[in-house]
Amino acid sequence: MSSRAKIKDIALRAGVSPATVSRALTDSGLVAEPTLSRIREVAQSLDYRPNVSARNLRTQKSMAVLLVVRDVSNPFYLEIFKGVETAAREAGYSVLMGNTENHPDRELEYFDMLRDGHADGMILMNGKLPSSHANDRERVARLPIVVALEVIEDCALPHVQIDNVAAAKNAVRHLISLGHKRIAHICGPVPEVMSVRRRDGYRAAMAEAGLDVPDGYEPIGDYTIPSGAALCRELFSRKNKPTALFVGNDEMAFGAINELRSLGLDVPKDVSVVGFDDLFLSAFFYPPLTTVSQPRADIGKRAMGQLLKLMNGEGSVEALVEMPTTLQIRGSTGPAKISEN
Repeated sequence: MSSRAKIKDIALRAGVSPATVSRALTDSGLVAEPTLSRIREVAQSLDYRPNVSARNLRTQKSMAVLLVVRDVSNPFYLEIFKGVETAAREAGYSVLMGNTENHPDRELEYFDMLRDGHADGMILMNGKLPSSHANDRERVARLPIVVALEVIEDCALPHVQIDNVAAAKNAVRHLISLGHKRIAHICGPVPEVMSVRRRDGYRAAMAEAGLDVPDGYEPIGDYTIPSGAALCRELFSRKNKPTALFVGNDEMAFGAINELRSLGLDVPKDVSVVGFDDLFLSAFFYPPLTTVSQPRADIGKRAMGQLLKLMNGEGSVEALVEMPTTLQIRGSTGPAKISEN
């Protein structure tokens, strides 16, 4: 097997000094054409790959970033990861995914990795700081961290998110436009901010239409399919049954629809259901799920762009970037039965 090509090999073939090759391959801007193109062509012909360990020793950087989520098995995160990785690779970084499972020790472990230099920055998507950092938010705000989609209140870290209140209002207004009046909301894990804001949007749309929210119409779930099924069963054991459900995420909506089928109810003929997230499977579920669509890949790219600015010491990092959402209307919603309203 031939030995790995080195900078001196490229320099010899290109007829320049090793220092010139190094400057050309690090995009320093100090090497002019046509020398720059010649060096890159030689590097490609020799299948040159940089020695990352040596580069990291020189730059004091790991050239890696952390994407920290609460549950790596949730398919919601995959498109965000793709967006983050696309932007990271273009800048020469690799992406490590951290899975906290809401465990305090794991949450702290990833912050320690950042502090100890095993990563140069962090995109935080679990919605909270480790308990040991929560009371020192000024120090946290100086770290290269961007919060994506989730919300950490009273924290100066830059956020890339959506307007959860407006998106939820739009979803509930759709149900109201179909004639539904008894609309229940299966919430995410309140008091987490994102779940609270989606509930706030639900309440605002109901109030705007002059509709009551009966006691028990806002059961709290945990974003999993089983919790959606269990809370749907609870709602439909009531005398005053809803005719429509606005559900805090698509996975709970899947569980709710399956439970409605087991109760002998048709979606959307008997009950309409709206989810939130627009997972890949949502368009292929039966019936196809009406849901709030988030631009997940673009959110990942934008969050990584913000993080690169932080890591490079640029002063133009926006405190809040709000990405647009759309309501994807599909087969899980339909007109309310007049007799039930």
